[in-house]
Amino acid sequence: MEQNIQKLRELYADAPEVGKQALKNVLQKGATSIMGKPRTRMESAGRVGSRQGRVSELTLIAPFVEGGAERLRAFLQLRDGNFDDTDRVGTVHDMRFVFLDNDRKLLFCTAYDDEWDPYIDDFATKIPDELDLFMSNCVGWPGTRSPSVKDWIAKYQVTADGWYVANPDLTVAETMRLNRVGHALEEFLDKISD
Repeated sequence: MEQNIQKLRELYADAPEVGKQALKNVLQKGATSIMGKPRTRMESAGRVGSRQGRVSELTLIAPFVEGGAERLRAFLQLRDGNFDDTDRVGTVHDMRFVFLDNDRKLLFCTAYDDEWDPYIDDFATKIPDELDLFMSNCVGWPGTRSPSVKDWIAKYQVTADGWYVANPDLTVAETMRLNRVGHALEEFLDKISD
């Protein structure tokens, strides 16, 4: 731990003043908050990406085809936040679509359960057309059913250097089950308290 603290001090020796002060404050509180043993460690999610416990991340930055940003933005607005079809995959924690570089690139981020290959396979078998509606707006998208789709995704995927997961051992199914159990328990307690 002392070696790591010394390395941090060296790294931040020429940092902006706010960074130097932040390091000083953190070290005064005790370095275990940033240097202690984590609940889980980042590891490989498979072909590309990181995983903590049962939860993996996928971050993709791909160029848009001509008119792709306008088409995808309009499509997302028409959906009005409705991504219920994604529930058919069963392993998706969240998804984000962000337009970068004056609408020249798409940043797509998602968190999902377990390994990379089965996750991509789930999209290909459960909602291939829906994924094609999104991703066909990017340069070179081969189509979800194409044998080269995984290569395309891997080409544009960027593995996170740092990433936090609040509940790394809970899958989507377990989270939904706990939610149902919690609601049922609340309903039961309300009934017996009356």
